[in-house]
Amino acid sequence: MASSNNSYVAEFILQSFSENPQGQIFIFSLFLGLFIVAFTGNSLIVIVISLNPGLHTPMYFFLINLAFLDVLSASTVVPKLLQNLMTKNTISYGGCIAQIYFLTWCLGAELLLFTAMAYDRYVAICRPLHYSTIMGKAACCLIACAVWAISGTNITINIILTVRLSFCGPNVIDHFFCEIPPLLPLSCSSTYVNNVMVVVADMFFAISNFLLLLVSYGFIISSILKIRTKEGKKRAFSTCSSHLIVVTMYYCPIIYIYILPGLGRSLKEGKVASVFYTIVTPALNPLIYSLRNKDVKIALKKLCPFLRK
Repeated sequence: MASSNNSYVAEFILQSFSENPQGQIFIFSLFLGLFIVAFTGNSLIVIVISLNPGLHTPMYFFLINLAFLDVLSASTVVPKLLQNLMTKNTISYGGCIAQIYFLTWCLGAELLLFTAMAYDRYVAICRPLHYSTIMGKAACCLIACAVWAISGTNITINIILTVRLSFCGPNVIDHFFCEIPPLLPLSCSSTYVNNVMVVVADMFFAISNFLLLLVSYGFIISSILKIRTKEGKKRAFSTCSSHLIVVTMYYCPIIYIYILPGLGRSLKEGKVASVFYTIVTPALNPLIYSLRNKDVKIALKKLCPFLRK
């Protein structure tokens, strides 16, 4: 087969969820439906926030970034998965590398963005008098640029380390999309540096950000409990509840797959867990933020008259 970048494998074979034709039709329909919901919902979030000056605040600015990341991550995985369900389960070497690049970029950026959003809520609730000063437009743009740049730098380094590897043996990836962890065992050259980088990335993006989230919400909950009125507590908590739900849905499978890999789980369980952060969460995020946010619901009704009924 053709070789490039020290690789003797021209394509990889991806393992789907089921070899049963009826099962594949069900999976195809499910993923197609989720992808349509994710793409439409996140696109609406971007349009609604962009067209409503009243929503041009730091919280919604970060929500637009989250919507972009959700669309990009879902678009990186789902269309190729749908194609494979209908044809052969293969992906080219270049396609695999591209899928790893964009998906990992999105995953890392989302984890960083969740921390930025938690910090925004911390400042809003714990330091309300200084909120407009601390979370100005320049600060928000700087934070967003840092989120995209840090994650992009991480995956660029990992991709450079990956393309130097030789793949000359088995080419079956026991996953429904390309990721670095299931790809490395297929290499016939040393992957020591790659594995070290994976651990470092897991420590930084998942564990450290998760700890920062816990600290931020520790201060937030402490401040909310000090509010004397029930209405004040309810209003303060409502500004954080959507973010907490989304973070929980996202972090649970991430920790299960990347941080706790030695639990004796089956490969099928790992695939199911991956579904949550690649397509389920992107599909549910717009619903959670719109259904639990009064301002977004009002803006949606203005944009879509049929929702007023």
